[in-house]
Amino acid sequence: MKLATRINSFLPVYENDLAHVFSKFNSLGLTHVDLNYPEHVEGYSSAEMKALLAENDLKANGVALRFRKDFINGELGNADEKISQEALQLSKEAVDYCREIGGEVVTIWLGFDGFDYSFQINYQKVWNQIVDAFKEIADYAPGLKIGIEYKPFQPRAYAFIDSMGIAGMMLNDIDCDNVGITLDYCHMLMKHENPAFAADIFGNRNKLFGVHLNDGYGLNDDGLMIATSTPFKTLEFLYYVKRHNYNHAIYFDTFPVIEGAVKECEQNIKMITLLNHMIDNVGLDYIQNIIDRNDAIEASNLMIKFLSNK
Repeated sequence: MKLATRINSFLPVYENDLAHVFSKFNSLGLTHVDLNYPEHVEGYSSAEMKALLAENDLKANGVALRFRKDFINGELGNADEKISQEALQLSKEAVDYCREIGGEVVTIWLGFDGFDYSFQINYQKVWNQIVDAFKEIADYAPGLKIGIEYKPFQPRAYAFIDSMGIAGMMLNDIDCDNVGITLDYCHMLMKHENPAFAADIFGNRNKLFGVHLNDGYGLNDDGLMIATSTPFKTLEFLYYVKRHNYNHAIYFDTFPVIEGAVKECEQNIKMITLLNHMIDNVGLDYIQNIIDRNDAIEASNLMIKFLSNK
């Protein structure tokens, strides 16, 4: 498996030194890195970053856009054309950096494109603006994948791209082969989606470009260690990720605050290794056979088999 974890969980522990963080990633057995752009790359040319990754036997999965400061009232969909163009330009710069360090996926989460009040935005105008922006980014990034990460709310009361349905409609209108979806497990729980549903629908269409794995209780972006609150949902989600031959990194988007970042990451690695073995031990075809029966009792028996299978 290709595994990555949240850099921001480790930076405070290692004096905000990316070189120390990458060295620890290597010793933990992680294989890939996702960099927030631009916050994690400031002070590092793409050549320097590529060398730093190589020194620690790590590969770049890609970069994730982080819009700050002027973008708090919207990014690609901002009503101020100057600001929306700045967001578009930042996205293109992220594409350049990703390509130069050997990454594969540029993840775009539009945390500020949304609204807090009725009558606040022109929905169709914002929709068209975001679609056109993604088309331009896609055209600028041949050979790279652009992953749209959706979330129902936070920091806005209503995010614009808030669900698998809206994200799917957005993909339809963008209509570019290299634009797909990055699924964040907690974000789906917040929307009261079943994560496996989205993994199957987007995976079947070859549109699953990123996986952020964590856990929570559905009311907040909890960022708990994986499979600690919804283990069977996580197992089903990973089944479809595996079934559809997802071949990019699985990124632990978890938020250790009380827990130590290293120990917390070790637990995530132990858990995903166990879950992967459970799926392999039971077998993809056997699992699919149970699913195809559409029988709740048989589904329950499958869960028992997962727990008891050696």
